[in-house]
Amino acid sequence: MEANHAVVLYPSPPIGHLVSMVELGKLILTRHPSLSIHILLATPPYRADDTASYIASVSATTSSIIFHHLPTISLPPSSTSGTHNHETLTFEVLRLNNPYVHQALLSISISFTIQAFIMDFFCSLAHSIASDLNIPGYFFLTSGAGFLASFLYLPTIHKNTNKSLKDLDTLLCIPGVPPIHSLDMPKPFLERNDKAYEYFLESATQMPKSAGIIVNTFESLESRAITAISDGLCLPDEIPTPPIYSIGPLIFTHNQIGGGGVPECLTWLDSQPSGSVVFLCFGSLGLFTKEQLEEIAIGLEKSGQRFLWVVRNPPSSNQSVAIAVQPDPDLDSLLPDGFLGRTKDRGLVVKSWAPQVAVLNHDSVGGFVSHCGWNSVLEAVCAGVPMVAWPLYAEQRINRVVLVEEIKIALAMNESKNGFVCANEVENRVRELMDSEEGDSIRKRTEALKREATAALNEDGTSRVALTKLVQSWNQGWA
Repeated sequence: MEANHAVVLYPSPPIGHLVSMVELGKLILTRHPSLSIHILLATPPYRADDTASYIASVSATTSSIIFHHLPTISLPPSSTSGTHNHETLTFEVLRLNNPYVHQALLSISISFTIQAFIMDFFCSLAHSIASDLNIPGYFFLTSGAGFLASFLYLPTIHKNTNKSLKDLDTLLCIPGVPPIHSLDMPKPFLERNDKAYEYFLESATQMPKSAGIIVNTFESLESRAITAISDGLCLPDEIPTPPIYSIGPLIFTHNQIGGGGVPECLTWLDSQPSGSVVFLCFGSLGLFTKEQLEEIAIGLEKSGQRFLWVVRNPPSSNQSVAIAVQPDPDLDSLLPDGFLGRTKDRGLVVKSWAPQVAVLNHDSVGGFVSHCGWNSVLEAVCAGVPMVAWPLYAEQRINRVVLVEEIKIALAMNESKNGFVCANEVENRVRELMDSEEGDSIRKRTEALKREATAALNEDGTSRVALTKLVQSWNQGWA
């Protein structure tokens, strides 16, 4: 293959999506190292984790990956007034980016033959640009096949009812996944008159028009969902399903975004018994109120289990996600009086961040209380660590259903109707995960899937075979 061939990747701004897209680029380079990978960077619509240091480290270590910063987008005041959720803000920025994406593709094509344009599924509005330029357009889903099945089925759900999902109070029978309650669909799907719903519905109609859908999963993890999608069960009969490429698990194995040296938490874990510690961490965006943090603390203390807990500051408004820079929390003011002292011999609370992959792969960690973000799910699977599923936003409630009822590698954290989880529930689920027959059962299942994840990435594994088919689909003439 000639050296002037390129693949252009277009992630949505949050760092979890960017990291997954970069890992996809690295994976493609393992098959065709002479390719040039170009990544288009959009203006974040809100400020969460800074990506600059991560981008700099990738640029310094992988010269074949080239980043292109698209011009800054300024959203109108009406878009940032607080009435829009972060998904809507993301879609608005990406919509306004389209002219710059068009210019970037034209500029890259001066020096390179663009073999494929791979978009994050948030970037569906750019699919028409690829079509206009006769560049094969692919979608990359950073979530799993269970969510993909639900997402592709959304237009069918929309057609079959005039009600918003929040008003249905029913189980949705979606091919390839267990029945999902209408309220467990992502929050932007719940109100059909919401702008975010319109964007997602449009995305769901654009995705089948692509040359293929790349999914960060592997066949033995979600075989039923992958089969249902590939067999065309998630789309109306008259709409063909594009090829599905399950190329995961793609995870950022070093996970050192931020900080230097050996973090205190890893040193602390070195002194704990094997498999004895439950790790609680809720992603780069997840936040809890002070009241919820206190309940978690009480539950952990009553459970008697060893724990490592990452605590972030509560939201400053009604936001459920961190869309602004968060200062380190004042643990003494947030947690119950004396909690840190009473639990110091069996627990450690760290502020804001921990190296999640390194923690999950530590011998002392035997359980993970997670928000069910898909990157975190895959990291837990690859480490063989079972989970308690506590979803907070995005597609995480769907992931909980899939993890608990389909894959059977997690216990469900049960919340009240307003989303609050009491201390007794935290205590019971943590204890059940770490010290019960049910916990042992899902631990064995997770350890088996760890081995299957490794096998999927072997040279003749299902994910490597899918990757080869993907690359071959760009140009059948490549050697």
